[in-house]
Amino acid sequence: MSFFKKIFSSEKKETLDKGLEKSKSSFLGKLSKAVAGKSKVDDDVLDNLEEILVSSDVGVNTTLKIIERIEARVAKDKYLGTDELNLILREEIAGLLSEIDSGNATEFEVPEGKKPYVIMVVGVNGVGKTTTIGKLAHQFKKAGKSVVLGAADTFRAAAIDQLQIWADRAQVPIVKQSMGSDPASVAFDTLQSAVTQNVDVVIIDTAGRLHNKVNLMNELTKVKRVMQKVVPDAPHEVLLVLDGSTGQNAFEQAKQFTAATEVTALAVTKLDGTAKGGVVIGISDQFQIPVKYIGVGEGMEHLQVFNKFEFVDSFFTSA
Repeated sequence: MSFFKKIFSSEKKETLDKGLEKSKSSFLGKLSKAVAGKSKVDDDVLDNLEEILVSSDVGVNTTLKIIERIEARVAKDKYLGTDELNLILREEIAGLLSEIDSGNATEFEVPEGKKPYVIMVVGVNGVGKTTTIGKLAHQFKKAGKSVVLGAADTFRAAAIDQLQIWADRAQVPIVKQSMGSDPASVAFDTLQSAVTQNVDVVIIDTAGRLHNKVNLMNELTKVKRVMQKVVPDAPHEVLLVLDGSTGQNAFEQAKQFTAATEVTALAVTKLDGTAKGGVVIGISDQFQIPVKYIGVGEGMEHLQVFNKFEFVDSFFTSA
């Protein structure tokens, strides 16, 4: 395969390598122990690999798919040395991720003919949702797009204040109302402002409560319906933000939100501070929703457009 014969942007790749260091060290350390004294990939190695992938938060279902793929390679090639296992893992996991339609975005860009391009951001409190919105605004602005933020998480004064801080940092305008206002009203005002000013990108924050699924569904449906009075096909993207450091808890949040609304893309944050980076692979595969952005550090530039080949290369390549 030619997955890894690609020239990556050196600066972006260095940031990614550094951000995934804990996950990579943990995984490769376990893998080296699993193959110690073994010259070929046999049942014992595969059993150990299965355990390692599960403990790296790849998830049971996705782990079984990966093991099946490697078993097929072993059966086909008859003899596979353990020194080849790392490359095979990279190839098979990249192949698995390639089966999910990601739109192959390489930079912060928006589709032609969608103006304003409306992104509705969902996720529980504490996952880095507001921070992700601020960094997205910065990156889109850096790419030459005009951006406006909508503070539709009106249930916490802190949420509105925090979004204002990020709007100031990114130097983009924000539309907000007082705490307790109708979130749909804020979304409506934000889109009206964007249309009037011919803005390229609108990012709408929503309440971060993982409350009763029916209430959550009704709330998000109302916000969508009201936005469509201004921009008929809005939102163009429903972005679910997940905290990668929570491992299996991120799976549960993805399950709740995908049941409550039509999530079209994922952002996985806080990957730099955890050994649970495998969660990106499992969530992508299990929910068949593309990971669009990953957070690999605290800086404005540390939110990256997810590239499956770069990610797998960074995760599975020793220094």
